[in-house]
Amino acid sequence: MSVRRVLVLESQTPFVHGGAEILVRQLAGALRAGGYETDIVSIPFRDHPRDELMAHLAAWRLIDVSESLGRPVDLAIATKFPSYFVRHPAKVAWLVHQHRAAYELCGTPFGNFEHTDLDVGVRKQIVELDTKMLGECAGLFSIARTVSARLQHYNGLVATPLYHPPKLADRLQRGPYGDYMLTVTRLEKVKRVDLAIEAFRHVDAPLRLLIAGDGSMRDDLEARIVHAGLAARVQLLGRVSDEELIQLYAGARGLLFTPFDEDYGYVTLEAFLSHKPVVTTTDAGGPLEFVIDDVNGCIASPSPEDIAAAVNRLAADAALAARLGGAGYDRARTITWDGVVERLVGAVERQGS
Repeated sequence: MSVRRVLVLESQTPFVHGGAEILVRQLAGALRAGGYETDIVSIPFRDHPRDELMAHLAAWRLIDVSESLGRPVDLAIATKFPSYFVRHPAKVAWLVHQHRAAYELCGTPFGNFEHTDLDVGVRKQIVELDTKMLGECAGLFSIARTVSARLQHYNGLVATPLYHPPKLADRLQRGPYGDYMLTVTRLEKVKRVDLAIEAFRHVDAPLRLLIAGDGSMRDDLEARIVHAGLAARVQLLGRVSDEELIQLYAGARGLLFTPFDEDYGYVTLEAFLSHKPVVTTTDAGGPLEFVIDDVNGCIASPSPEDIAAAVNRLAADAALAARLGGAGYDRARTITWDGVVERLVGAVERQGS
């Protein structure tokens, strides 16, 4: 079959505009640039209270997006949970992530499922339904090997990783290796910004830490900074504009990114495209698909002392930061949107031929 009209599907949490939302809009733009008539379908999502979670799955399942105004929709591309519950004969999933609280975060400090009859039952239903709905797809892809590995482990399904460039890829620029490390992330528990802050107790002055992003943990992190006596060296910048972020990357010594089992971590690629090295941890997930220790960054154990030791190496040696950052740039510049579009559309075209 020949694909002409495409819908990109997103489950969107109101007032949140993070990596998944950026990805959906970038994908739609890349499809349009490739000559496909493309639109975005969004349905709001929330996971609380727990007994209403299944209603969000049902909302997507009730929708048939195979045609609009009497004209067929040739392809529907689902992204994160539960958009892939939609009905369409040519459905492809490019999986951002499933409902992580019901999967690998369950039983960790970053999850909110408890050992109650309700939570155990809901979690079991989600796993079973995910397996069925994702199994319907004509093509099954993910944004990273980390996401594919989870899908294989919990659902027994195989998804091909498709990497995409970050939003600012064409605008990022090289700059001096300055006197601060940069963290760019949402301020949520699983992002472990608190770990980065604790590491700076052991980082040599005068290196600073600038944290760009906002989220539910902001007040807690502000208090942690004050309690640690780091108010003069660690700063929460809140949300910043794209122009400000480009300049922050350009002037940083490197990126400090310490999440737990991140899906992709596009900020890793943003740092690389700015010729900056990345310091991350052995359990960071997605960033480890790009960061190679002592080649384009530093990988430390998730302890404040080990992270600080890696940061101190960069602080003491601007030439090292430049060497690692240059290698990161060589890796990141090979990732393009053309390859993503070709694989997603091709999955349906091959099926229909």
